[in-house]
Amino acid sequence: MIPVRSDVRVWLASGHTDMRKGMGGLARLIQEGLGRDPFAGDVFVFRGRSGSLIKALWHDGIGLSLYAKRLERGRFIWPSTVDGVVHLSGGQMGYLLEGIDWRNPQQSWRPTRAG
Repeated sequence: MIPVRSDVRVWLASGHTDMRKGMGGLARLIQEGLGRDPFAGDVFVFRGRSGSLIKALWHDGIGLSLYAKRLERGRFIWPSTVDGVVHLSGGQMGYLLEGIDWRNPQQSWRPTRAG
């Protein structure tokens, strides 16, 4: 899990991203496409076209980490802005990773039984 402290900024890249990109491709996208520094310690989150997969890139001061999460059911809530990035708080990032609408926190889906 990404240790999202209160001083870590979280940025959502608006739109969808090619999920075949790895660390290098996403870091280049942050630097060239979003005009931000991928090594500043911020967390940058990208969503695939289907909406069920996200990737987060984070530099902890030592090296880059790439995290991926796929929802079994539902989609990640994503902004519809075209300005490039949207800033989230650490709490909102926690909601996002749980599949909860970070704009209006409510449980969106919960399994009722196993199997």
